[in-house]
Amino acid sequence: MSDQDYMNVFATNLKRYLNENNMSYADLAKRLGVSAQSVSYWANGQKAPRMDKVDMMCEIFHCRRSNLMEAKYYDDDKTAQIAQEIKDSKELSALFDVSRKMSPEDLQTVYQMALALKRKEQG
Repeated sequence: MSDQDYMNVFATNLKRYLNENNMSYADLAKRLGVSAQSVSYWANGQKAPRMDKVDMMCEIFHCRRSNLMEAKYYDDDKTAQIAQEIKDSKELSALFDVSRKMSPEDLQTVYQMALALKRKEQG
């Protein structure tokens, strides 16, 4: 991953965590001891924070480094969890072709239907 790709992924994740925590750039800046402009640079993919600041953000947002630094395939954590269960299932992994924009409820329905079909096949 290029430096710019990393900064774009970090920016996307940072904006999501700021939104989820109802925090402004200024709010986060104050807690980190940096300027709001620094947070703006990070949130717009123009610069990357030092790792000590990433670690402080992890404490603030109650997350792991990977939550801030890695691209997420699914926007919703519940959807990601259900998709992982389908992918990890030997019986259902062949059916693992779902949209990342699918709601958790829709993905759960697909999961339940696949299980019902598998039980019917075995029954």
